[in-house]
Amino acid sequence: MKPDFSVIFLTTLIGAGQGLFLALFATQFCALFDLLPVQDLRTFYAAGALVALVLTGLGLVASFFHLGRPERAWRAAARWRTSWLSREVLVLPAFMAAVFLYGLAHWMGWTAVLLRLPAGAAIDATIVIGAIGALLAFALFLCTGMIYACLPFLREWASPLTVLNFVLLGVASGFTLAAGLASALSPELIPFFGVCALVFTLLALAGRGASLIRNARLKPRSTIQTAVGIKHPRIVQISPGFQGGSFNTREFFHGSPRAALRTVKWGFLAAVFAIPVLLLAAGLWWGASAAIPAAFAVQYAGLLAERWFFFAQANHPQNLYYQAIG
Repeated sequence: MKPDFSVIFLTTLIGAGQGLFLALFATQFCALFDLLPVQDLRTFYAAGALVALVLTGLGLVASFFHLGRPERAWRAAARWRTSWLSREVLVLPAFMAAVFLYGLAHWMGWTAVLLRLPAGAAIDATIVIGAIGALLAFALFLCTGMIYACLPFLREWASPLTVLNFVLLGVASGFTLAAGLASALSPELIPFFGVCALVFTLLALAGRGASLIRNARLKPRSTIQTAVGIKHPRIVQISPGFQGGSFNTREFFHGSPRAALRTVKWGFLAAVFAIPVLLLAAGLWWGASAAIPAAFAVQYAGLLAERWFFFAQANHPQNLYYQAIG
C-alpha cells in the first residue's frame, strides 16, 4: 500500500498522546494504593495532560489532510454501527475531552474526596476522570488498530498483532515521553517512568518482531494466472497496458524498491527499540540526564519509519495484476 504521511502522523501522534495519558494515570493510580510515594504533582499532571492534548490535537489536524473533502468530515461518524473508522472519529474527541478535564481538575485542585474504598484509598474527581480517560484511550487504540486488522484481503494487517502493536508502541512512546517530562518537572518520577518505558519498549519489540516474522512467512493465495484469468504456466507482464499511471497504480503500491524497505525496516528496529533502550539505560543508571528526552526524540522518529513500513509492507491483491508497476 502507499503510505500517506497524514495518516502516519495521525496514528503516531495520537498513540504517543494516549500512552502519555496512561502513564500519568498509572502514576496516580499507583500512588492511590501506596505503590508510589504520595506527592503533590498537580503541576506535573496538568502539564502532562496539556502535552497529551496537544499531541492528539496535532494528530486530529493531520487527519484532515487525508480527506478529499474536509468540509464533509462530519460524515465520517455516520457509520459507527459497522465502521471502525467512524468509531475512531467518535472516540478521539471523547478521549481529548477526558484529557482536558483531567488536566483542568488537577490544575484547579478538584481533589475533594468523593468516596473511600474499603482499603482506605480516597477517590476524587481526578481519579474518576482519569479512569474514564484510560478506558477511552484503550478504546481508541482498539478502533485505530481494527481499521487495519479488519481487512482480510490485506493479510499483513489481518491479525490480532496489529491491534497489539498499536497499543504497545503507543504505550512505550508515551512512557518514554513521560520520563522526558519528569526529567524536567519531577525528577523523582524518572525511575518509575524510565523502567516502565524500558519494559514496554521491549514488549513492543516482541510484538513487532512477531508480526515481522509472521508477515515474512505469508504465501500469496492467488497467482498472476488467477489474477488475469489465464492458465498458461508462464505469464509475464511487461506493460501496464496504458501510457500513464492510474488510481490503482498510485494508491495501492508504495513505489519504492525492495532495498528501501529493508533499509527502513532495520532503521526503525534500531530507532524505536535498540537506541531508546540504550538511552533510557544511560539516563537511569549512568546519570546522563539529557539521554532520556533524546530517547523519545529518537523513538518518535523511528515510529514514523515504522508506520511507513507498516503501510508499505501491506501487499494489495490488485498488485498481482499490475505487476509491471507494483
